[in-house]
Amino acid sequence: MNLLSVSGLSKSYGTKTLFHQISFGINHGDKVALVAKNGSGKTTLFKILKGIEIADEGEVVFRKGISVAFLDQNFTLDESLTVSQIVHSADNVYVKAIQRYEAALNASQSNSHTNHDLDEALAMMNELNAWEYEKNINEILSRLEIDTITQPIATLSGGQKKRVALALVLINRPDLVIMDEPTNHLDIEMIEWLEHYLQNSALSLLLVTHDRYFLDAVCDSILELDKGELFEYRGDFEYYLTKKAEREAARNAEIDKAKNLYRRELEWIRKMPKARGTKAKARVDAFDDIEQKAKQRRNDKKIELTVKMERLGSKIVELHRVTKTYGHKVILEPFTYTFIKGEKIGIVGKNGAGKTTLLKIILGETDVDSGKVQVGDTVVFGHYSQGGINLSEDKRIIEVVKEIAEFIPLANGSSLSASQLLTRFNFPPDVQYSYVSKLSGGEKRRLYLLTVLVKNPNFLILDEPTNDLDIVTLQTLEEFLDEFAGCVLIVSHDRYFMDRLVDHVFAFEGDGEIKDYPGTYSDYREWKQWRNGKPQDGEKETSTTSAPEINTDTVKTPPAKKRSYKVQRELEMLEKEIPDMEKKKTELEATLAACGSNYEKIQELTAALKALSVSIDEKTMRWLEIQEEGG
Repeated sequence: MNLLSVSGLSKSYGTKTLFHQISFGINHGDKVALVAKNGSGKTTLFKILKGIEIADEGEVVFRKGISVAFLDQNFTLDESLTVSQIVHSADNVYVKAIQRYEAALNASQSNSHTNHDLDEALAMMNELNAWEYEKNINEILSRLEIDTITQPIATLSGGQKKRVALALVLINRPDLVIMDEPTNHLDIEMIEWLEHYLQNSALSLLLVTHDRYFLDAVCDSILELDKGELFEYRGDFEYYLTKKAEREAARNAEIDKAKNLYRRELEWIRKMPKARGTKAKARVDAFDDIEQKAKQRRNDKKIELTVKMERLGSKIVELHRVTKTYGHKVILEPFTYTFIKGEKIGIVGKNGAGKTTLLKIILGETDVDSGKVQVGDTVVFGHYSQGGINLSEDKRIIEVVKEIAEFIPLANGSSLSASQLLTRFNFPPDVQYSYVSKLSGGEKRRLYLLTVLVKNPNFLILDEPTNDLDIVTLQTLEEFLDEFAGCVLIVSHDRYFMDRLVDHVFAFEGDGEIKDYPGTYSDYREWKQWRNGKPQDGEKETSTTSAPEINTDTVKTPPAKKRSYKVQRELEMLEKEIPDMEKKKTELEATLAACGSNYEKIQELTAALKALSVSIDEKTMRWLEIQEEGG
C-alpha cells in the first residue's frame, strides 16, 4: 500500500538548483533513510513534504485517510504548557475516541436516552484498542526518561525538549513518520532504545540521519540526493557505499569520454562556416548535449584536512584527584589521569552526567572543587563545542577564516590562502562571499570545524562533532583524526564514529564515577551488559551468559597495588594491542603465501612482516616486565 508518492519534484533558489524532477514513493512498512551532503536540499525537501515550502514543479501526494507525523530538526513546542498538557492534548484518533467516550459516559449518567451514543463510543474504543493508550503514553515517557510531566516546557533543557517532541510523535501512533536527524541531542542509551523501538514497530519511516549504526539497524533502503538527482539503494550502508562508488566511477568515465568527444566536435564546429545539410545540422544540435556533459564536474573531489599540528611536548595534561559537584549532584569523585601523546579517548554517559563539565575543566573554563589540573606549555587546544559556531549572520564566509589567518600552514610545509582552504572544505569560490546566514545548519558546522582546525591544535576536544555533519564530511574527519598525532578527546552519541576512532573509553557511570575501559564503545557496552547480566537488544537471555571475550582479564582482575595508574593503563592497552597485532601478522603471512611470483610484492610483505614481528616482541617483553614488576 502506497503511503506517499512524490513525482517530478523540482526546487531552485535563484541560480542554485537543489533538485530537479525527482520521484520516489514510500509504501506501508518501508523504512527509508535519506542521505546527502549538507546544503543539498534535504531540509527543503522535508519542508515541501510538510507543506510549508512550495515546489517549483511536481507533486506530493499522501494516501487519503492516513496519519503522518513530522519530527523536525528545529522543532518548536508551546513553552507555556507543561509536559503533561502537551502530551495529553495530542491530536489523534485515540484522544478523540477517549474524549467521545468520556462525553458519552457523562451524558448517559444524566440522560438514559444517550445509551446509543455510549455504545458507539464504546465500539470505537474497542476497535482502536484505545484502552491501552494511557498505558502506552506512560511506557514511552518512562523509556524516554520523561518523569517530570508537571514541569513547564520552558524550563527543560534542549535534550529534554527533544525527548518530549519524540514522545509526541511515537504516542500518536502515525501510519508514516518523517524525521530529520532524530538522534541529535539524545544520549547513546536513548538512541539504542529508539533504534530497538523503531526496528520492532509497524511504523513506516522516512528519515534523515548521519548515524550509520542507526541507519543500518532501522532502515531497509537508502535514498541519496546528489547534485539535484535522486538515487535509490536497496540495502545497508556498506551496500550503498559500494554501489555509489560504482555509479560515480561510471559517471566519471562518461565525463572523460564526453570531454574527448567534445574536443573533436569543437574543432569540427570551428571549421564549419555554416551547417547546411541535415546531417551537419543534427551534428551541431548534438554538440550542445556533448558540451553540457563534458563540462560536468567529476565526483572524485574530497574534503582535504591537511592543516599543520603544533609540536606537542612530553607533558600534556595531568589531572590529579580532581573533584566537582553542583549542589548535591556529584559530577566527579577523585579522578586522576595523565594524557599520553597520540591517544584517542571517547567519553560516554547519560545526558547531564558531567561529560561537558570534564571538557571545561581540562580547558580551564570551569574550576574544580579540589585536586589539580596541569597543562603542558606546548599544548594548543582545538575545541569544537556542542553549541556550534557563534558568528554574526551578516559575516561573509571568507571573512570568518581571514579573521583567524590569511594564510594557513599545511602539514607538508606549504601554505594555503583562506580562499584555497575554503575550496578544499567544499566551499567553492562562488560561495565564499555569501553570508553565513545563507548556509544550512550542516554547512555552518563544517565551517566551524574548519575554524577549529586552522588554529593548528595538537589537543583536540570535540563535543558532539557529528551533529548535522553529512556522511562525506564525517568520513573525511574520521580519516584525519585517525592520522592525527596529537591527543583527541571525543564526546559523541555516534557509535560508529566512536568505534572507528577511540582507543579507550571514559564512561560516566553515575555518582561521579568514571570507568576507564580499554577498547571501543561497542566493547564497553558488551562488557557492561555482561556485568549487569542483561542480553543485548534482540538476544535471548540465557542462564549461562559468558563474559565478552575482549579484555575479560582486565575487567575481572583489579589493578595490582604496586602498579601506578599509568602503568596499569599501559598494561591494559598492551593486552588489547598484542592480540590485534598477532591477528594482523597471521593475515600478512596468508597474503604472502598467496602472492605467487610477484617479487616486488613479496619484498614489501616480507619487510612489513619483519617490522610487525619486532613490534610484537617488544610489546610482549614490556607486558612481561609489567607483570613481573606488579607481583
